[in-house]
Amino acid sequence: MKTQWAFILGIIFSIVIAVFAVMNVNSVQVNYLFGTGQWPLILIILCSALLGAAISSIIAMIKSVALHRKLNDQLKDINAKEIQIAMQQNEIAALQKETLPEQRRGDGQEE
Repeated sequence: MKTQWAFILGIIFSIVIAVFAVMNVNSVQVNYLFGTGQWPLILIILCSALLGAAISSIIAMIKSVALHRKLNDQLKDINAKEIQIAMQQNEIAALQKETLPEQRRGDGQEE
């Protein structure tokens, strides 16, 4: 459901940008580091919006990869700790088996 809302908001935002861009079709001067040029404002608006979306997507993907790596590391830690717990439980069970017969012999001598 969250993905559907994000998609709907993305479409609405795209429509707003498109309407805004279509209303601004005048040619404007663009200053580059190496010179100037004339471009229609609609292209500048659309390119800026696409560039912003691309940068946001790249940042989101980088964060997603980092979170995925962190999750995998934590899953490895959990598995290692579960193995350690199982080994310790086996040790406890073995120790209990060793001490129970000794306690029973000790109990029988007291009577």
